[in-house]
Amino acid sequence: MKLISFDALRTYNMSSAHYIKPENLFKEKEKVKEADWILFPKYWQINTLVYGLKKNIFPNISTYHLGHNKVEMTRAFMAVCPENTPYTEILSNTPNNQELILDTFSFPFIAKEIKNSMGNGVFLIQNPKEFKNYCRQNNVLYVQEKLPIDRDIRITYVGDEIVGAYWRIGSENNFKNNVAQGGTISYDNISADALLLVESIAKTLGINHAGFDVAEVDGHYYILEFNVFFGTRGLLDMGVNLSEIILKYLKSHPSNIPTDPIFPFPRIS
Repeated sequence: MKLISFDALRTYNMSSAHYIKPENLFKEKEKVKEADWILFPKYWQINTLVYGLKKNIFPNISTYHLGHNKVEMTRAFMAVCPENTPYTEILSNTPNNQELILDTFSFPFIAKEIKNSMGNGVFLIQNPKEFKNYCRQNNVLYVQEKLPIDRDIRITYVGDEIVGAYWRIGSENNFKNNVAQGGTISYDNISADALLLVESIAKTLGINHAGFDVAEVDGHYYILEFNVFFGTRGLLDMGVNLSEIILKYLKSHPSNIPTDPIFPFPRIS
Protein backbone atom coordinates (compact mmCIF):
# COMPACT_ATOMS: atom_id res chain seq x y z
CA MET A 1 0.00 0.00 0.00
CA LYS A 2 1.46 3.34 -1.10
CA LEU A 3 0.75 6.10 1.41
CA ILE A 4 1.32 9.84 1.12
CA SER A 5 1.06 11.97 4.26
CA PHE A 6 0.59 15.72 4.40
CA ASP A 7 0.88 15.76 8.21
CA ALA A 8 4.21 14.54 9.51
CA LEU A 9 3.22 14.59 13.20
CA ARG A 10 0.04 12.54 12.84
CA THR A 11 1.79 9.89 10.75
CA TYR A 12 5.08 9.91 12.65
CA ASN A 13 4.74 6.22 13.56
CA MET A 14 3.74 5.12 10.04
CA SER A 15 7.03 4.13 8.46
CA SER A 16 5.26 3.29 5.19
CA ALA A 17 3.91 6.83 4.73
CA HIS A 18 5.92 9.21 2.57
CA TYR A 19 5.62 12.80 3.80
CA ILE A 20 5.13 15.69 1.39
CA LYS A 21 4.83 19.30 2.47
CA PRO A 22 1.27 20.45 1.70
CA GLU A 23 2.49 23.39 -0.37
CA ASN A 24 4.28 20.92 -2.68
CA LEU A 25 1.08 19.14 -3.75
CA PHE A 26 1.39 20.16 -7.39
CA LYS A 27 5.17 19.80 -7.56
CA GLU A 28 4.81 16.22 -6.29
CA LYS A 29 1.62 15.45 -8.25
CA GLU A 30 3.02 12.32 -9.91
CA LYS A 31 3.80 10.74 -6.53
CA VAL A 32 0.36 11.72 -5.30
CA LYS A 33 -1.30 10.13 -8.33
CA GLU A 34 0.53 6.85 -7.67
CA ALA A 35 -0.52 6.64 -4.00
CA ASP A 36 -3.27 4.35 -2.75
CA TRP A 37 -4.16 6.70 0.11
CA ILE A 38 -3.53 10.34 0.97
CA LEU A 39 -3.35 10.88 4.74
CA PHE A 40 -4.36 14.04 6.62
CA PRO A 41 -4.41 16.56 3.79
CA LYS A 42 -5.10 20.19 4.58
CA TYR A 43 -8.64 21.39 4.02
CA TRP A 44 -7.67 23.46 0.98
CA GLN A 45 -6.34 20.30 -0.71
CA ILE A 46 -9.29 17.95 -0.36
CA ASN A 47 -11.43 19.01 -3.33
CA THR A 48 -8.41 18.87 -5.62
CA LEU A 49 -7.43 15.44 -4.33
CA VAL A 50 -10.88 13.86 -4.33
CA TYR A 51 -12.66 15.49 -7.26
CA GLY A 52 -9.66 16.36 -9.41
CA LEU A 53 -7.15 13.55 -8.86
CA LYS A 54 -9.72 10.95 -7.67
CA LYS A 55 -7.63 10.02 -4.65
CA ASN A 56 -8.64 8.18 -1.51
CA ILE A 57 -8.16 10.45 1.48
CA PHE A 58 -8.15 9.80 5.20
CA PRO A 59 -10.01 11.24 7.03
CA ASN A 60 -12.73 10.97 4.40
CA ILE A 61 -14.32 13.94 2.69
CA SER A 62 -17.54 13.89 4.73
CA THR A 63 -15.47 14.14 7.90
CA TYR A 64 -13.65 17.16 6.50
CA HIS A 65 -16.77 18.90 5.20
CA LEU A 66 -18.88 18.40 8.33
CA GLY A 67 -15.97 19.10 10.66
CA HIS A 68 -14.89 22.27 8.88
CA ASN A 69 -16.77 24.48 11.30
CA LYS A 70 -19.38 24.36 14.04
CA VAL A 71 -22.15 25.55 11.73
CA GLU A 72 -21.78 22.56 9.39
CA MET A 73 -21.64 19.94 12.14
CA THR A 74 -24.41 21.44 14.29
CA ARG A 75 -26.84 21.64 11.39
CA ALA A 76 -26.09 17.99 10.62
CA PHE A 77 -26.77 17.10 14.27
CA MET A 78 -30.05 19.03 14.13
CA ALA A 79 -31.06 16.92 11.14
CA VAL A 80 -30.15 13.45 12.40
CA CYS A 81 -30.39 13.70 16.21
CA PRO A 82 -32.28 16.87 17.20
CA GLU A 83 -33.22 15.47 20.61
CA ASN A 84 -29.51 15.03 21.36
CA THR A 85 -28.49 18.53 20.24
CA PRO A 86 -28.47 21.44 22.71
CA TYR A 87 -30.79 24.25 21.67
CA THR A 88 -28.74 26.37 19.29
CA GLU A 89 -29.31 29.43 17.13
CA ILE A 90 -27.04 30.08 14.13
CA LEU A 91 -27.71 33.50 12.62
CA SER A 92 -26.03 36.21 10.60
CA ASN A 93 -24.81 39.05 12.78
CA THR A 94 -27.43 41.76 12.31
CA PRO A 95 -28.99 44.11 14.88
CA ASN A 96 -32.32 42.30 14.58
CA ASN A 97 -30.70 38.91 15.15
CA GLN A 98 -28.78 40.21 18.13
CA GLU A 99 -32.07 41.32 19.67
CA LEU A 100 -33.60 37.95 18.80
CA ILE A 101 -30.85 36.17 20.71
CA LEU A 102 -31.33 38.38 23.77
CA ASP A 103 -35.09 37.82 23.65
CA THR A 104 -34.69 34.04 23.23
CA PHE A 105 -31.92 33.05 25.63
CA SER A 106 -31.68 33.65 29.34
CA PHE A 107 -28.30 34.36 30.94
CA PRO A 108 -25.92 32.68 31.12
CA PHE A 109 -25.61 31.13 27.67
CA ILE A 110 -22.76 29.93 25.48
CA ALA A 111 -21.49 31.77 22.40
CA LYS A 112 -18.86 30.31 20.10
CA GLU A 113 -16.59 31.23 17.25
CA ILE A 114 -17.51 28.88 14.43
CA LYS A 115 -13.92 27.82 13.68
CA ASN A 116 -11.82 27.04 16.73
CA SER A 117 -10.81 24.12 18.95
CA MET A 118 -9.32 23.10 22.30
CA GLY A 119 -11.83 25.29 24.10
CA ASN A 120 -10.67 28.47 22.38
CA GLY A 121 -13.35 30.77 21.03
CA VAL A 122 -15.99 29.56 23.51
CA PHE A 123 -17.54 32.22 25.75
CA LEU A 124 -19.82 32.16 28.77
CA ILE A 125 -22.15 35.11 28.20
CA GLN A 126 -23.54 36.42 31.48
CA ASN A 127 -24.92 39.84 30.51
CA PRO A 128 -25.75 42.03 27.47
CA LYS A 129 -22.35 43.76 27.55
CA GLU A 130 -20.49 40.44 27.16
CA PHE A 131 -22.81 39.49 24.31
CA LYS A 132 -22.15 42.79 22.53
CA ASN A 133 -18.40 42.17 22.87
CA TYR A 134 -18.86 38.76 21.28
CA CYS A 135 -20.93 40.27 18.46
CA ARG A 136 -18.22 42.81 17.63
CA GLN A 137 -15.78 39.97 16.94
CA ASN A 138 -17.95 37.55 14.93
CA ASN A 139 -19.85 37.72 11.64
CA VAL A 140 -21.91 34.63 12.51
CA LEU A 141 -23.82 34.34 15.77
CA TYR A 142 -23.52 30.82 17.17
CA VAL A 143 -25.39 30.76 20.46
CA GLN A 144 -26.22 27.70 22.52
CA GLU A 145 -28.02 26.96 25.76
CA LYS A 146 -25.70 26.38 28.72
CA LEU A 147 -26.14 22.86 30.00
CA PRO A 148 -25.80 22.27 33.78
CA ILE A 149 -22.57 20.24 33.57
CA ASP A 150 -19.08 20.32 35.02
CA ARG A 151 -17.68 17.61 32.73
CA ASP A 152 -18.20 15.95 29.38
CA ILE A 153 -17.17 12.72 27.68
CA ARG A 154 -14.60 12.68 24.90
CA ILE A 155 -15.38 9.70 22.67
CA THR A 156 -12.89 9.05 19.87
CA TYR A 157 -14.06 7.35 16.70
CA VAL A 158 -11.47 6.19 14.15
CA GLY A 159 -12.13 4.19 11.02
CA ASP A 160 -15.38 2.42 11.82
CA GLU A 161 -15.12 1.99 15.58
CA ILE A 162 -14.82 3.74 18.92
CA VAL A 163 -11.21 3.50 20.08
CA GLY A 164 -11.35 5.34 23.40
CA ALA A 165 -13.56 7.28 25.80
CA TYR A 166 -13.01 9.28 28.96
CA TRP A 167 -14.49 12.05 31.07
CA ARG A 168 -13.01 15.53 30.85
CA ILE A 169 -13.64 17.28 34.16
CA GLY A 170 -13.45 21.05 34.28
CA SER A 171 -11.12 22.79 36.65
CA GLU A 172 -12.51 24.97 39.43
CA ASN A 173 -14.05 28.26 38.23
CA ASN A 174 -13.66 27.25 34.58
CA PHE A 175 -16.75 26.30 32.58
CA LYS A 176 -14.59 24.65 29.90
CA ASN A 177 -13.76 20.96 30.30
CA ASN A 178 -11.04 20.70 27.65
CA VAL A 179 -7.77 19.14 28.79
CA ALA A 180 -6.00 22.01 27.01
CA GLN A 181 -7.93 24.39 29.31
CA GLY A 182 -6.89 22.62 32.52
CA GLY A 183 -9.48 19.84 32.59
CA THR A 184 -8.58 16.47 34.11
CA ILE A 185 -9.26 12.99 32.78
CA SER A 186 -11.23 10.12 34.29
CA TYR A 187 -11.87 6.74 32.67
CA ASP A 188 -14.55 5.65 35.16
CA ASN A 189 -18.21 4.92 34.44
CA ILE A 190 -18.48 5.64 30.73
CA SER A 191 -22.09 5.05 29.72
CA ALA A 192 -22.85 2.51 27.01
CA ASP A 193 -25.67 4.81 25.85
CA ALA A 194 -23.18 7.63 25.17
CA LEU A 195 -21.00 5.26 23.15
CA LEU A 196 -24.00 4.02 21.19
CA LEU A 197 -25.05 7.59 20.39
CA VAL A 198 -21.63 8.49 18.99
CA GLU A 199 -21.39 5.27 17.00
CA SER A 200 -24.81 5.88 15.48
CA ILE A 201 -24.02 9.50 14.55
CA ALA A 202 -20.62 8.66 13.10
CA LYS A 203 -22.03 5.92 10.90
CA THR A 204 -25.04 8.01 9.84
CA LEU A 205 -22.91 11.00 8.84
CA GLY A 206 -20.02 8.97 7.43
CA ILE A 207 -17.42 10.32 9.85
CA ASN A 208 -14.27 8.23 10.22
CA HIS A 209 -11.84 10.29 12.32
CA ALA A 210 -13.19 12.48 15.13
CA GLY A 211 -13.20 13.20 18.83
CA PHE A 212 -16.83 13.70 19.89
CA ASP A 213 -17.75 15.73 22.96
CA VAL A 214 -20.84 14.42 24.75
CA ALA A 215 -22.65 15.95 27.73
CA GLU A 216 -24.91 14.07 30.16
CA VAL A 217 -27.83 15.80 31.87
CA ASP A 218 -30.11 13.67 34.07
CA GLY A 219 -29.36 10.55 32.07
CA HIS A 220 -29.87 12.22 28.68
CA TYR A 221 -26.96 12.69 26.28
CA TYR A 222 -26.16 15.69 24.10
CA ILE A 223 -23.64 15.97 21.29
CA LEU A 224 -21.74 19.24 21.70
CA GLU A 225 -19.38 19.01 18.73
CA PHE A 226 -16.61 16.94 17.26
CA ASN A 227 -12.99 17.70 16.36
CA VAL A 228 -11.41 16.15 13.30
CA PHE A 229 -7.87 16.80 14.57
CA PHE A 230 -8.33 15.88 18.20
CA GLY A 231 -5.84 15.73 21.04
CA THR A 232 -4.40 12.31 21.88
CA ARG A 233 -3.24 12.59 25.50
CA GLY A 234 -6.15 10.60 26.92
CA LEU A 235 -5.74 7.92 24.25
CA LEU A 236 -2.00 7.59 24.86
CA ASP A 237 -2.64 6.99 28.55
CA MET A 238 -4.99 4.17 27.51
CA GLY A 239 -2.31 2.60 25.34
CA VAL A 240 -4.23 3.24 22.11
CA ASN A 241 -2.05 3.02 19.01
CA LEU A 242 -3.79 5.22 16.46
CA SER A 243 -1.32 4.44 13.68
CA GLU A 244 -2.07 0.71 13.89
CA ILE A 245 -5.81 1.33 13.94
CA ILE A 246 -5.67 3.62 10.91
CA LEU A 247 -3.47 1.26 8.89
CA LYS A 248 -5.78 -1.66 9.66
CA TYR A 249 -8.74 0.39 8.52
CA LEU A 250 -7.06 1.47 5.28
CA LYS A 251 -6.15 -2.11 4.40
CA SER A 252 -9.75 -3.24 4.88
CA HIS A 253 -11.17 -0.33 2.83
CA PRO A 254 -9.26 -0.38 -0.45
CA SER A 255 -11.13 2.58 -1.96
CA ASN A 256 -13.59 5.33 -1.16
CA ILE A 257 -13.53 6.85 -4.65
CA PRO A 258 -16.27 5.59 -7.01
CA THR A 259 -14.70 6.42 -10.36
CA ASP A 260 -11.28 6.12 -11.97
CA PRO A 261 -9.45 9.26 -13.08
CA ILE A 262 -8.77 9.98 -16.74
CA PHE A 263 -5.00 10.36 -17.17
CA PRO A 264 -3.55 11.84 -19.18
CA PHE A 265 -6.31 14.39 -19.52
CA PRO A 266 -7.39 14.68 -23.17
CA ARG A 267 -6.00 17.76 -24.91
CA ILE A 268 -8.85 19.86 -26.28
CA SER A 269 -8.05 22.71 -28.64
